[in-house]
Amino acid sequence: MHVLLLKEPRDVESGPDPYIKDLATHGHKATLIPVLSFKFVSLNTLSDKLFQPEKHGGLVFTSPRAVEAVKMCLEAEERREEWNSSIKEKWNSSSIYVVGKATAALVRNLGLKALGEDTGTADVLSRLIIEREDTNILPLFFPCGSIKREVLPTALKSNGVPLETLTVYQTAEHPDLEKNLKNYFTEQGAPASVAFFSPSGVKFCLEVVRRLSGDRLTQIKFAAIGPTTQDAMAAEGLRVSCTAEKPTAEHLAAAIAKALQQPPTGRSA
Repeated sequence: MHVLLLKEPRDVESGPDPYIKDLATHGHKATLIPVLSFKFVSLNTLSDKLFQPEKHGGLVFTSPRAVEAVKMCLEAEERREEWNSSIKEKWNSSSIYVVGKATAALVRNLGLKALGEDTGTADVLSRLIIEREDTNILPLFFPCGSIKREVLPTALKSNGVPLETLTVYQTAEHPDLEKNLKNYFTEQGAPASVAFFSPSGVKFCLEVVRRLSGDRLTQIKFAAIGPTTQDAMAAEGLRVSCTAEKPTAEHLAAAIAKALQQPPTGRSA
């Protein structure tokens, strides 16, 4: 069966996209359509902060894109050499917190140790940080996107754990989103399942998906990568057929495969 994944493709250098691969093992053909476009900002400020680890008590990453911003700051050879010779070890002497395996893998590629990759959500990560950190530490440094949720900053603040945030990328709708969705529905028809990967994806895609699906909408199994996305889908009146137990390709593929074994309910979405 055809599955539409509303997410950005994995970088070519990272190999085949795991979501396509894992769904294929269940006998389903997945297609990726990028939903978001990103613009990096404040990289000079980010670079300054990265090379002053003594001013912070650790790092927090909740998205692969924030780690990519760090990587961009290390592209100059002299910066990379300084990072490898001394700076990364200074950061490694503190705690580096991450959400998710994809983010953790990118963090490790920078030579950093990652804590919390199995937390899955910013909410769970914040609890881990609160358990581990004292209130008298230097502020944790949190490079993030322009539409981050406030769950983690709010939780840390209310528990007295200092945090300094810096917006390092801005998020917008992908310029070709509607055109790509129209082409997909024209060529493939309505998919058996559609998976959303973020509240932003719901915001930018749902109206178009509803319109293009027409009478087939109630037959589609809608999937969420996690509880935050599930909540955003439900808030728009969409019936969520399944949610990944953990935000990984393996767990989402298993959830979609199970949902597709169930007969359509015929209820309106």
